[in-house]
Amino acid sequence: MPRLARFAAMTRVEFGQIEADAVALPVAHPFENLDARLAPLAESGELRGKRGETILLHEPRLVAAGVGKRDEVDADALRTAGGTAAQALSRVGGTLAWGLDPSLPVPLPEQAAALVEGTILGAYSPGRWKSKDESRRLERIVIAAEETPELRAATERAALVADRANRARDLSNTPPNELTPAGVAEAANELAAEHEHLTAESLGPKEMAELGMGSLLAVGQGSRNEPRLVVLRYEPPAAKQDLLLGLVGKTITFDTGGISIKPAGGMQDMKGDMGGGAGTLHGIGALAALGTPVRAIAVLAAAENMPGGGAFRPGDILRAANGKTIEVINTDAEGRLVLADALWYARREGATHVLDLATLTGAMELALGDLYAGAFANDEEWMAKIVAAAGTSGDHVWPFPLHARYRRYIDSTYADMKNGSTLRQGSPVLAAEFLKEFAGDGPWAHIDMAGPGFLERSRGDYLQVPGGTGYGVRLIAELGRILS
Repeated sequence: MPRLARFAAMTRVEFGQIEADAVALPVAHPFENLDARLAPLAESGELRGKRGETILLHEPRLVAAGVGKRDEVDADALRTAGGTAAQALSRVGGTLAWGLDPSLPVPLPEQAAALVEGTILGAYSPGRWKSKDESRRLERIVIAAEETPELRAATERAALVADRANRARDLSNTPPNELTPAGVAEAANELAAEHEHLTAESLGPKEMAELGMGSLLAVGQGSRNEPRLVVLRYEPPAAKQDLLLGLVGKTITFDTGGISIKPAGGMQDMKGDMGGGAGTLHGIGALAALGTPVRAIAVLAAAENMPGGGAFRPGDILRAANGKTIEVINTDAEGRLVLADALWYARREGATHVLDLATLTGAMELALGDLYAGAFANDEEWMAKIVAAAGTSGDHVWPFPLHARYRRYIDSTYADMKNGSTLRQGSPVLAAEFLKEFAGDGPWAHIDMAGPGFLERSRGDYLQVPGGTGYGVRLIAELGRILS
């Protein structure tokens, strides 16, 4: 699949002088300084400037990409314009030149960055496995504006991070017969080989057993594809030594639900249950590619949750690496089980600030849909940093509560806790309370990305196709910037 990270800024260029296959313009309402070719469409009412609206003119090709009401235009509106323009040009390919609008309430460097990011994300195709692909990919994006250091830095960063998000999408969309836990370890090794200060290793069942990781091992024991704990370390030379960002990703390469098997309808999408791991893997890769001066460790708890003669069962009692025991009441609540040992390992390796990402509970998707993830944290300052990073990056989160009184709902008669509740209440917060038992001392946050992690249909913005979204990559890149 061709990468779209190539970006060239143009200096003092008029639209008529641009050598491009298409030119795109963000269009806001009420109209100001509208291109002459678009004026008749505005007068007739065909062009409204509505967010997500795209009109393609031919000879020469001109894309009018609506961004909504002028005083409400933000980065997401511009990302959406980029995504819809990319889709409109999916049979054109080549070079796309973006014009900027100084009258919009978004500074030009941020405009350019959002348009580039949205274009790259919107041009993504999940159809890598088609025998014939008739679409033509955009290969080059041009910004038709005077180049400044701020403009170039913003756009180059946006292109790099969007490309890393698309790589995470590739991983989430890979079918389970191709991507196993061992395959995740191979992907980590390949990523580490690209960067001087990034290393990777993986622990197999024997090493995990020696560490007492009975929780993670139990989830993977029903599959012939053995589980792995995949660990990446980023050690840039100029980073603060008293801060180590711990990133933990749920990486269930396929989730049948195990003995508590899921309904057949939609089960094919359970290849995306490793979306948190994909975002974590390419999130730390983005930090390395950007040269962000923040030490980080990424821990991916990779397993395949299958039924079978060797599978773990409801009623089993597991012992996690921190010594706590867990009664299994539902084998389909496996994400928190693999994260339990991974969180412990991140703290064991010295992580001072921990963030885990997981497609964890269907209830979170019911609550927030496919745009926002839910966030839980044991530290207000840490939560504030994550919310700020999410708001800027476009990987949105919404804070949810933790409270000691919730803990009683996962009390077990037989063990220290159980991995769920029989009550149909508050399942996302109960999952977070469970994870808190393994998060150790220090700031920790949990992001339940069940909705925005893997789409069943187009989201109608810059994420134009179903499948993996790369959620978490942009958030981690921005969080690294905040911490550096």
